[in-house]
This record gives sequence, C-alpha cells and structure tokens, in this order.
Amino acid sequence: MKKDLQNEFLSTITHEIRTPLTSIKGFSQTLQDNWDKIGDEQKKKFIKIIEEQSERLIKLIENVLNVAKIDSNNENIVPKKVNLNQIAKKVIELTKINHKEHNFETNLASGELCALADTDFCEQILVNILENACKYSPKNTTVKISTGTKENNAYVSIQDEGEGIEENQLPKIFDKFFRVDNYLTSKAQGSGLGLYIAQNLAHKMNGEIKVESSTQNNKGTVFTLYLPVFEIENFTRKDM
Repeated sequence: MKKDLQNEFLSTITHEIRTPLTSIKGFSQTLQDNWDKIGDEQKKKFIKIIEEQSERLIKLIENVLNVAKIDSNNENIVPKKVNLNQIAKKVIELTKINHKEHNFETNLASGELCALADTDFCEQILVNILENACKYSPKNTTVKISTGTKENNAYVSIQDEGEGIEENQLPKIFDKFFRVDNYLTSKAQGSGLGLYIAQNLAHKMNGEIKVESSTQNNKGTVFTLYLPVFEIENFTRKDM
C-alpha cells in the first residue's frame, strides 16, 4: 500500500512539473529562434507566460518539500504569542497584489487577537486559503475575511462567492492531491497539495481548519482556521 502511494505521488508530481517546464522551454525556444520576427507585444506576452509558469514551478517545489517535511514528522514548532489580526491584514495586502479583480471585505475583532501558534505557519495557511478563495470564485466577487474567538479558540474565517463544493466531496477536501471537480477548478492550475499542507500545519499548532460550503444561491465556501487562544497564565516566562 505504501509503495502504491509513493508511486502515485511520483506520478502526480512528475506530471505537474512537466507541464510548466514544457511551457517554459517552448516559449523560451520560440523567443530565441524568432526574436527579430516577433513584435514587442508578443514578446511581452511570451515572457509573462514564462514568468507565470516559473512561479508555478517554484510553488509546486515548495509544496513538495513541505509535504516531505510533514510526512517525515520533522516539522516541529515552539508555539508563541501571535496576533492573528496582524497576520490576516498582511496576507490580505499580499493577496490583493495578484487579485485586483476581487473585492476584499474585512470584519476583524477589535484590538489584538492573540493565539498560541507560529507566525510563518499561520501566514502560509492563510495565503493558501485566501489565494484559493480568489482563484475559485468569479472575478468582481467579494471575499470576506473575519476574525474572532469561539470557546477557547481564536479564528480566521475566509468566505468566497464561488460555486461551492458538493457535499460528497467535502470529506476529501484536505486529502493529498484532491481537487474539487467544478467549472472554476478545471480552469485554474493546482496540484491538490495546498489544503493538505494547510491542515497539517494547523494540526502541528494544535489547531484545525474547518470547511462549510453550499452549491445553492451563490453562498460559496467558508474555510475557518481555529487556533488555541493565547493565555498568559498557561504560558511560562521561559517560553517567551
């Protein structure tokens, strides 16, 4: 069984890597062979494609390295006090740069929202979820980001206005290589590793990502990251 999973992993990754590499090589060769025959606008278009496919390849390699760390159980952290409101604001500003066609609506908890977690892990999780919310929802729709507390958890919730996820697909959403099957996901590039990584990073911080989705009335999908609330009485001075 383990051998079968390894073969599936290698087969999927090989396919995912080959696609951007083929594009990079093809457009680079076209530019090299026909530089004097191609107009400036066409050159810009080809260079833009090369840039996008290079970024896709870098992200894929980063995901593969993260999966390897997760599967080997070597990615340990020392949780510290983090301000989820601050992290959410930073991630929103980063995402806006590449998704100018989307609207972003925020409803953040007042003051600091402190969790016991890891800043880099939180950023990676929220970037992944927010990027997905934009990629898999139509242009000119709104992505809503809210923060708050529930019981002993601090949370960040991200809601899109996409097509939603069929109920029978929800249990598989965090599986390695799984991608939702609908019109928008078929148009967007992806390896099916992002949510698998995000959920595992959440678990390493004693947190969890939950998903709610509806395919009715354009209600879209809500991903919520829950993390333990930072409580000073449970956090010794030497751990700071």
